[in-house]
Order: sequence, then C-alpha cells, then structure tokens
Amino acid sequence: MSSLTEKDRPIVQLLLNTGTCPRCILRFCCVGSQTLYRCPYKDLMTDLKEFLKNNQGKEDTVCFDVVDPPCKRIRLEHTEEGPDDLNHNGALQQIPSVNDENTAMENSAVKVCNVCLGILQEFCEADFVKKVCQKVNSADYQFTSFVFSVSLPPQLSVRERAAWLLVKQEVGNLGLSLAKDDIVQLKEAYKWIIHPQLSEELGVPADGKVLFEVSVVFAHPETDEECHFLATACPDCFKPAKNKQSVFTRMAVIKALEKIKEEDFLKHFPCPPSSPKNLCVALEIQCNNGAVFVAGRYNKYSRNLPQTPWIIDGERKLESSVEELISEHLMAEFKADSFNFSSSGREDVDVRTLGNGRPFAIELVNPRRIHFTAEEMKGLQQTINNSSDKIQVRDLQLVTREAIGRMKEGEEEKTKTYSALIWTDKAIQKEDIAFLDDIKELKLDQKTPLRVLHRRPLAVRCRIIHTMRSEYIDEHHFRLHLKTQAGTYIKEFVHGDFGRTKPNIGSLLNRTADILELDVESVDVDWPPTL
Repeated sequence: MSSLTEKDRPIVQLLLNTGTCPRCILRFCCVGSQTLYRCPYKDLMTDLKEFLKNNQGKEDTVCFDVVDPPCKRIRLEHTEEGPDDLNHNGALQQIPSVNDENTAMENSAVKVCNVCLGILQEFCEADFVKKVCQKVNSADYQFTSFVFSVSLPPQLSVRERAAWLLVKQEVGNLGLSLAKDDIVQLKEAYKWIIHPQLSEELGVPADGKVLFEVSVVFAHPETDEECHFLATACPDCFKPAKNKQSVFTRMAVIKALEKIKEEDFLKHFPCPPSSPKNLCVALEIQCNNGAVFVAGRYNKYSRNLPQTPWIIDGERKLESSVEELISEHLMAEFKADSFNFSSSGREDVDVRTLGNGRPFAIELVNPRRIHFTAEEMKGLQQTINNSSDKIQVRDLQLVTREAIGRMKEGEEEKTKTYSALIWTDKAIQKEDIAFLDDIKELKLDQKTPLRVLHRRPLAVRCRIIHTMRSEYIDEHHFRLHLKTQAGTYIKEFVHGDFGRTKPNIGSLLNRTADILELDVESVDVDWPPTL
C-alpha cells in the first residue's frame, strides 16, 4: 500500500493552507505511486480532506487500492537549526497553524495551485488530452508509438524551491529532513498522469526510445518576472545565447538556484509562494518525427547540371540540380519539412557520372510518412528516373543515420576512375603518349585550384594517380583513362592550373594540354548495398 501516513499530516495541512493542489501535495509527501496521481482531481481533494479528519493517533492512510511501491521517502534524520527558520525578510512567513484544519479545508478550494500553476490540475484533464490528440491526428503523421515531452516555465523551479523550504522547515520541527531529490519531480508526475491518457486516445503505446515526439510548451505570463531576482544574485548563470530569446532558461534558473544561499533566496522570494490568478497556458502543441534517411547511387548524364543548386549572389545560374531532381520526389512521398543532401564527393557542372554511379544520402527532416515497403521504394526510384533524362538513380533504400558514416569513411583513401578527352597544341603520334600507360603511383602536389579558391582554403595537397591508360584519337586529341586517389583535381592534372599542379599532363608531354570532356566512370565506395 503506497499512501500517506501520520507523519505526512502536517505537510498536507501546511500545503493546503497555502494553496497547493493535491497532486503537488503528494509530490512533497514523496509519494511514488504512479497510480495515485492518476486518480480524479476531485477524488484526491476529497480523500485529502478525509485524511485530515481522521483520528491523528491512527497510522491510517488515504484509501486507494494501490500496489506500486513508493520511490521516494523522507529521511529520518534530525535537522540543524539555521536558515530554515528565515522568511521573506530573513524569516519564513507566518502561515495558518497546521492544526487549524478548518483553514486547510477552506483554502483547499484555491483554483490555481501556487506551485505547479495548474499543470497538475486543468492540464491533466480529458479535455486537454483530447486537444493534444486532435493536434496529433490533424498533423497526419505515421507512427506506431510516441514519446511525450513537456517544456515548463522556468519560474516553476523557483516556486518549487520556495515550497520545499517551507516543507523542509515543517518536517524539521518533527525531527525529520527532506532533501530536494526526495520530492517527486513535477515533470515526472505529469507524465505519469498524461501518458496512459494519450496512449488510450491515440491507440499506441508511449515509448521513450522512439523518434515520434509529441511536445507541449507551457508558459505563465503572469509570473514571468519571478526569476529576475536570480540574475542579480547569480549573474554568472545568465549569459545571452544566440538561439535563446531570454537568458532565463530553465537550466540557467536551476543552476542559479543551486548556487544561491537559502537566506538570500528567502529575502527575495515569498515563502510560501503566492497564489496566482491565472492558469498556465499551452503555448505550443507540436509533433515531430525523427529524420528518415534514404540512400542510393546516381548517374548524371548532362554536362549542364550542377550537383547542388548553383546560386551566385542570390541569382540562380541553372534551373535545376541533381539534388533537386532526386529530393523533390522524396519530399513529396515522405511529406517532409526539409532535407539535407550529401554524397561521396561531387562532380563539376560539366562532368558526367557514369558506371554504377555516385553514392548519395538524403536526410528527410520531420517526415509525416516513414514506412515504405521494398516495392514502394522501387516504385519511387522509377518515378525519379521517369521524371528526367538528365539523371538516374539505383539501389534506392532506407538506411540508418549510422550507416551513412560508411559513405564518408576513408573518403581520402577510396579510388575513383575517370575518362578525360584531352587536346594538345602540338601534333602527337600514338607513340608520344604510350609512356603514360607505364606510369604507376604518380605523386602530385596540388595547390588549391584557382577555380575553387573562393570556397576552399589555400593548401598544397598530395594526391596519387594510381594508373593511366591512353587511347590515341588524332594528332591533337586522345582519351586518357585514370584511376586516382579520391580528391584528385583531374582538370588541373591535365592543364596544370598555371603550374599549381605538378607534375601534369602538359609537363609530362612537354606541350600545352587542355581537357575538353571529363567523365567519372566509377566511385569505388561499396555503399549502399546493391539491390
């Protein structure tokens, strides 16, 4: 049986006198039974009143058929006299006598709890649960379970501290002690109450490990300024952050409360906390699905298509990109808010990617739809391929976030093969280029190319040409097949980039050379798995 006992009577009377709700009273009595908190609010109030009327000599309890064992307890330790006796001006405020049960009965009718500001009152009721579930259902998410998160006003921590100091003094008078950690946390108690209701209404279980999140953000404008005294007492705890509208974040307030001395706290904040006029408000009720990741390989057949949108000074240079041609269909099918595209390297706008294609992955942010069969993914791949003759995708599949790391692992050590159409200013014969076929593991020093210097740092990078194979075409043209270390600038290896890449084809042939066409023939990354 998890319930209130005789030692809890003074705490119950004390908190009822000061305008605290029944569920917060249970928290401060360290009741750890989840089932007890789920009892109807009116029943809890009635039973607390009955508890106070019981014969004080009895070790009787609030009568609930509860089997959960308590997870918190009051420690039986003698407390020392000290700041516990202080109030708003150095001493705790005078409150009605704990023996005055009539006063407790009258004050129990206070509408808004002075500790939770209504969180454990109105916002535990069926009407609010239905409001949350209506928001979830109207958002049209696909989910089989959910995690519930709640954001509480930071001033609740201040009020909780004031109530704790009040109760701590009372139990100290009884020769007991109450540590802050013994109190059941407000957020924990709220989830005990709300989880079963949400599960029943949504028809799916609550699971703390899933990606679908239902979140509620509470605010209480009436008491927003109650934290401000902490900024004077503990200025180091409140520092402006780029993404925060206010310095009074919950974590900053908690940090300050841990730092401030009890006597200083009591000089600035009423103990017990005053009763508010208004309930909290639910500022936001939001849903969010964890990201879904799709991977595959793409071929690019156009010499006038960038991998990602080509925008310079706010002006789009070309109408589309590989990224957009793939992602627009995924965004539509997954009903996502946004996406992030990544790949194993990138090709220039005028370079084709042939062979088995280049591995890519797309992160779909906050998707409404997340479940796709293998056949549906195959159909989605076909839709992408039918939409454009500039690209094709293969091996389209759902992957995990962790698996994407394999695409980037050892990127510098991977190899790539290319086919380059080369022009020379001086006439060549087949025998003039034959020696290139015999060159193995050619080491290059490549200074950052002029064409990318605006977006990449100046550096000299060592790269390796593993093998080369030449195909003579005519006196001024030949095709060169290269197998290189990933990250090698092929265009610069051909024309030399004004001597910034050494050696280069021009220097090896002792003539001016330039590249007319370049194709990526393979990207030797064994990912994603072939389907």
